[in-house]
Amino acid sequence: MRKIIAFFIISTFFISCKEEVVNKPKRLIDKDIMVDIMYDLSILEAIKNQNPASLDTFKINSRDYIFKKYKIDSVQFAKSNVYYASDYNEYKGMFEKISKRLEANTKRVDSLVKLKKKKKNPIVDKKQKQAVISRDTTKLD
Repeated sequence: MRKIIAFFIISTFFISCKEEVVNKPKRLIDKDIMVDIMYDLSILEAIKNQNPASLDTFKINSRDYIFKKYKIDSVQFAKSNVYYASDYNEYKGMFEKISKRLEANTKRVDSLVKLKKKKKNPIVDKKQKQAVISRDTTKLD
């Protein structure tokens, strides 16, 4: 009998630990859309930190822009964010997805910048190649 009571108490303890800390909101934003929103917010924040005048020039409020783009309101975003943040592992996974996207886009932008620099100065590159050829000292005159 003691074993059955002990088993019942332990199983009740484990089942009660599975309760959600935060209740699921009625208008929960889908997880993938939430990742997109957080990605866009991080891009806009980076722009704001690197060149604050760029967003001010066009009078763009990053939060309002995101709310209009995804057709959500601030309460819906806040409740969804709290809900996802209540599960640490899930929230961490979301941030890992965002980080991977940012790294991929950084690599893409860096390669485009290098390509643009090469196209911008083709004459300089040709002159440098000619200078290297003309300095060849192994040739006999």
